[in-house]
Amino acid sequence: MITDYLKLIQEWCRLKISLWDNERKIVFKQGDIWWCSLGMNLGEEMFGKGAKFTRPILIFQKFTGNSFLGLPMTKQEKQGSWYVEITIHKEKRWVMLNQARILDKKRLTNRIGTLDNDDFKKVKERFLEFYGS
Repeated sequence: MITDYLKLIQEWCRLKISLWDNERKIVFKQGDIWWCSLGMNLGEEMFGKGAKFTRPILIFQKFTGNSFLGLPMTKQEKQGSWYVEITIHKEKRWVMLNQARILDKKRLTNRIGTLDNDDFKKVKERFLEFYGS
């Protein structure tokens, strides 16, 4: 088990080096949903899956042309004040407010779509409730 985990960490390190050197032109905006290489993380931190260690992520706040605050998403139904149910391409997803991260655009792989205004407003309200208290 530990050997498998170490192999995944090695694979992630190799991929992270190639992402660091990525000079693709990536344009993103607030409200976009992208596949994002989150990598292998520790403990309860959300991580990516597959060869590129990706997970869908909502661009919640764009800071610069390179960085943003991202909120990971899941297909698994979740309950609690740190989850927000949304719909993208007629499928339910849950945004994980407790996993907010500052990320660089070099981690973005493919654009999935854009969250509609009503769902984005709902996420924003819940985010402010969650982090404002």
